[in-house]
Amino acid sequence: MTTLPSWRKSSRSANTTNCVELHRTLAAVRDSKRPAGPELSVTGLSEFIQQIKTGRFDR
Repeated sequence: MTTLPSWRKSSRSANTTNCVELHRTLAAVRDSKRPAGPELSVTGLSEFIQQIKTGRFDR
């Protein structure tokens, strides 16, 4: 069985460390330059991402 990593970085960030990482539960984000540093807990992120995907904020 394969274990998913706890954090993921955008595939569009290439090989840089200037990125925000997203926890697989969609409940927290962190600075990829400081993986041992603080995490920002986020509520409603899953719903926000779904709204983006459905075009809710398109002009």
